[in-house]
Amino acid sequence: MNSKKINWIFLAIILMHFAVVAVITLLAWRYAFILDIVPNFLMSQSIILVPALFGVLISKENLIGLAGFHKIKISTVFKIFLFTFLSMPLTSLVNMISMLFVDNTVVAISGDVLEVPFLIMLFIIGIFGPFSEELVFRGIVYHGYKKTGTAFCAMIMSALLFALMHMNFNQAAYAFVIGLIVVMLVEATGSLWSSVIFHMVFNSQQVCLMYLYDGMSPGGGLEGAEEMLTTDMLLLAISAWLLLAAVSTALAACVLAWIAKGERREDALRAVWKDRKKENARQNRMVTIPLLVAIVLALSYMSLEIILPLLPA
Repeated sequence: MNSKKINWIFLAIILMHFAVVAVITLLAWRYAFILDIVPNFLMSQSIILVPALFGVLISKENLIGLAGFHKIKISTVFKIFLFTFLSMPLTSLVNMISMLFVDNTVVAISGDVLEVPFLIMLFIIGIFGPFSEELVFRGIVYHGYKKTGTAFCAMIMSALLFALMHMNFNQAAYAFVIGLIVVMLVEATGSLWSSVIFHMVFNSQQVCLMYLYDGMSPGGGLEGAEEMLTTDMLLLAISAWLLLAAVSTALAACVLAWIAKGERREDALRAVWKDRKKENARQNRMVTIPLLVAIVLALSYMSLEIILPLLPA
């Protein structure tokens, strides 16, 4: 599996997304069909899993070996929990900055999510979703790009594709940051399990907070709270979180180094940054026509989601 095949896989993911949206829109227009939130989430995961697994199949790759499901120490698992929570202020900060320009996508769907029993959504969003996304983007995509170019370039490319996969600017902003963080975690441990654990803890925390806030709020839920959020309030929150994110991110970097030392992967982690300027003739072939087409299609879709609601009815 190399970058050329990865780019075709990503184009297939974007085209499959377009096809599914077109079919659902047609059914909604013709038969007033509305896809519930649970099958919607499962469909979104299938959109990324099917092309990726098909690409691995026709490439005759060993999926387990390609993805890098290697053992990690029990102590490392606890360190990953700590690293995850220390990384959250940075992603929250990026999310708030994006909210200056676009709506919070998670808040927008929170009403539908909260209609489903907690344990079902915890499994879908907190366990199944993170596992499938890490398998594709840090397992198949990252390692595929890494075979063609440097680890640094592969990290940037895989984070970009992970961001665009969300198909909205709000989630894409902090998904890109998460994409960078978990690649460094994978290199610090040498195992995809580390990024799976990070992603599961991150998403599960969001689900728990969503249901907790809904149970404690007198009415309106998250959507009502966002409607009352003014730009001045958001800027004030950003200022406060800026300091918190600076401190917590510095501590997270220390924990990452601690993890790498425990797994004896310090050199591998340093190499991600040190190799960023390394000349590699093959990495010039990482960006191909299928990838450019996929990026243009994804950005066009994301832009239309913002523009269409602004047009007069």
